[in-house]
Amino acid sequence: MTKQIKLVNILSMNNFEFLKSPNDINIEIAKKVSARRREKNITQEKLSVNSDVSFGSIKRFERTGEISLSSLIKIAFALGLENDFDLLFSKKGYSSIQEVIDEQ
Repeated sequence: MTKQIKLVNILSMNNFEFLKSPNDINIEIAKKVSARRREKNITQEKLSVNSDVSFGSIKRFERTGEISLSSLIKIAFALGLENDFDLLFSKKGYSSIQEVIDEQ
């Protein structure tokens, strides 16, 4: 495959995926978690106790989006959001229309 064809393939992909940085996604996840926490009327302190994640880590996560995967999963469990991880990376990527047709 030539460089030109590879570039066309990259550019023809869903361009919206390329508009976000990893940090942007971290911040979005932190905002969503914070919103769910507030909907449930749970303080950061209470979430810390319920999740066994340090209060400082929770504060930092909600402010910066930085947290370990293990701590994020503990927080999700404490908020009753553990099923949200089921869909993570579950979408199959297709490299051609033929793959889509063959799957059906």
